[in-house]
Amino acid sequence: MTTPQLKLYNTLTRAKERFVPIDPANVRLYACGPTVYDFAHIGNGRMAIVFDLLFRLLRQTYGADHVTYVRNITDVDDKINARAARDYPDLPLNQAIRKVTEGTAAQYQADVTALGCLEPTIQPRATDNIAEMQTLIAELVARQHAYVANGEVLFDVKSMPDYGQLSGRNLEDNLAGARIAVEAHKHNPADFVLWKQSSDGEPGWDSPWGRGRPGWHIECSAMSERYLGQLFDIHGGGLDLIFPHHENEIAQSRCAHGTHAMANVWMHNGFLQVEGQKMSKSLGNFYTIAQLLETTDFGGRQWPGDVLRLGMLMTHYREPIDFTVKRLEEAETKLRDWQRAAQGATLTESDGPDQSVIMELADDLGFHRATVALDVIAKKANRDGGDIARHCLAATLRFLGFGLDTLLATEADTAEPPHLATAIADRLAALNAKDFAKADAIRTELADQGITLMDYKDEAGARQTKWEIKR
Repeated sequence: MTTPQLKLYNTLTRAKERFVPIDPANVRLYACGPTVYDFAHIGNGRMAIVFDLLFRLLRQTYGADHVTYVRNITDVDDKINARAARDYPDLPLNQAIRKVTEGTAAQYQADVTALGCLEPTIQPRATDNIAEMQTLIAELVARQHAYVANGEVLFDVKSMPDYGQLSGRNLEDNLAGARIAVEAHKHNPADFVLWKQSSDGEPGWDSPWGRGRPGWHIECSAMSERYLGQLFDIHGGGLDLIFPHHENEIAQSRCAHGTHAMANVWMHNGFLQVEGQKMSKSLGNFYTIAQLLETTDFGGRQWPGDVLRLGMLMTHYREPIDFTVKRLEEAETKLRDWQRAAQGATLTESDGPDQSVIMELADDLGFHRATVALDVIAKKANRDGGDIARHCLAATLRFLGFGLDTLLATEADTAEPPHLATAIADRLAALNAKDFAKADAIRTELADQGITLMDYKDEAGARQTKWEIKR
């Protein structure tokens, strides 16, 4: 297959760079997954969609069998631990946690599948990697990058001269940034917890430093090493994870292994707000993926997963996104136009996407430019004899995580209303006769029935009209 020149923006270097994998036969990608204490919100959905698109592009570029994508599940969390100990006191802690989180973890899988995301190669759980975390912590202690104090193991940030490269923060500006509260026994205010002691009434795991539980940051360092190695190609996540989480991952991994880097490329998607405001439960604009898919809480209707996906991708992944009803309506119109143009195509498993779309995505996931290329293909597919373009469009939509199912299901429920063709013909005749009052009256009457008319010109320049049921 033709290999495009892939370029990605690297947060670590603050530049867009030519991507050169460590091993083209095994391109390795890690993205921080959800904490499965509760249902995932739409901001979590953006991260999943962005790195799914990257996963698809890497598979297309290097071959599906030559890309390993790890997206972890964080099920070690003080709230989860406490609920597990409370609800299942007679079970071993790992089993109790699995009981507590099996519903939310399954919901997450269903949610991101509905958003068009492929299943990652590996989805490790933190609870299955406690031993690996302890091994990593022991190595940090042995290398004098960590110390034991008051029953805790803490990372000594002053032991790493270039700590703070990813976030660009000076050591003096840093806060502890730990998910677990720390006491005043630290050598430096920025030192962070690797292992936290558990009291007799708190759940925990046995360790060389006493019964306790891991800090937040050590989880991803241990899991990425186990499945991708000490140095891998790309690490991704949301912009909010740059500090402290990703900064501390780098510190742990590099200092434990003596490597110059943890991952060569660091990618981060931008923040998400809802209708112009920061998403917050207190503001009443906090939406889970499941809510958007299954309820009418947002915009008075349910939203298909592929519409949510396109709505997210319409803004470049590094830019902040304002998640609005208008945006989703625009995405739905665009997607329906593409899907209609692709209808009738029969695909085989080997059919691949259009190369012009791939070339646009290869420039730091330039999805907006890719949509322009898709519009060109759709226009060709709508012409007489556009079978090749229709086939190409269908294959490209499939590659991008979009299908025809939503459109076909919707249009099966929205068959052409009786007399609509006659009304459209009468309106076109009125327009051609410059009887605009009659034309407007017909449009208004149809609008009252929930039917939206959209005028366009065909290849010969003649006025035509298409319609859709207004949602």
